[in-house]
Amino acid sequence: MTKPFALGMTKATELTKAGKLTEATALIQSLLTGQARDSGPPPDEDVIDGMFTRLDEGEGRPKPAPPVPPKPRTSLRETLRGIAAGGMPAHAPFAKGPAPIPEGAQFLALTHKSRQGQRDYKLYLPAARPDTAMPLIVMLHGCTQSPDDFAAGTGMNPLAERHGFLVAYPAQPTGANANKCWNWFRPEDQARDRGEPALIAGLTRDILRDHGADPRRVYIAGLSAGGAAAAIVAAAYPDLFSAVGVHSGLPVGAARDVPQAFTAMRSGAGGTMLAQPVPMIALHGLADATVHPKNGSAVVKQSLQAFGSLRAATTRGVSTGGRAFRQTSHARGDGPTLVEQWEIDGAGHAWAGGQSAGTFTDPAGPDASAEMVRFFLQHAKG
Repeated sequence: MTKPFALGMTKATELTKAGKLTEATALIQSLLTGQARDSGPPPDEDVIDGMFTRLDEGEGRPKPAPPVPPKPRTSLRETLRGIAAGGMPAHAPFAKGPAPIPEGAQFLALTHKSRQGQRDYKLYLPAARPDTAMPLIVMLHGCTQSPDDFAAGTGMNPLAERHGFLVAYPAQPTGANANKCWNWFRPEDQARDRGEPALIAGLTRDILRDHGADPRRVYIAGLSAGGAAAAIVAAAYPDLFSAVGVHSGLPVGAARDVPQAFTAMRSGAGGTMLAQPVPMIALHGLADATVHPKNGSAVVKQSLQAFGSLRAATTRGVSTGGRAFRQTSHARGDGPTLVEQWEIDGAGHAWAGGQSAGTFTDPAGPDASAEMVRFFLQHAKG
């Protein structure tokens, strides 16, 4: 980034925080236009090498779903307004409300309090509880969503009944972010023992203490801003989380202020080096007009750099709903997959295979929740 560009973006940040969106918009447009002229043609997309297996095409195979046209780009001014409010701009219909739970199950409303503040959260306890300690999955919702909405949309609670694990859904209040986004782009919310990572780690420890979850099998996942936050929390607490799932999110260190957040969302970002690797599964729709699909590849690249040399294997397929996808798994020898990437053709900014009862879901896609659970349960701390 050139010095004039950096200085201009700093000025744009000040204008945005002051509510002068028109001036900030004009300044960023002029900066981006000038940068585009100087930077030359864009580089080629990253290619993941490895063994390739193509699924056989046969009769009875579902026809691919027609690609969903990308939504028109939100205007720069509206994007800045959303980020200035504290996160990704988001618009969603109202959720239909929490789904009924089976007899014997519980969906508790709890609160974690610490010196960093407090966060409400919902905790799902399945009716079928084994005698042994159960795994725990922490789910971070996207902008404008709530724990009930996210639970309904992802269908994670029925999977908890099937496989026997706990699910926690922390809630981001409007007091922390006007759009209820997790503040993935703020430095104070990107480090261990500070801000939102400390709050999420704290409520996770509360569940381990109070509900007997298995400390060797604790996982975290999220969508959009929640996906970016999940990556940050896992990187900050590799001793606490055994694996992480990032759906339509961004890599750790993608942004540290409003202009960088805007650039990362629109064009992709590389992120920073991870101090310690954590097994990771990433899913991203290739028609995502809110968080550029390059960010999904950057999340994967970031994890691969932390793990070092791994063997890659790629499979193509079509979901039962007709979405074509490419799945690439990275492992060491014959061991479990350590990094896994799902690229979904025609899918926008939504939870793949989600339920229509929740917001930001794509029922036609491959089942992101089931794939995350499969991936997570391969990993436990020694």
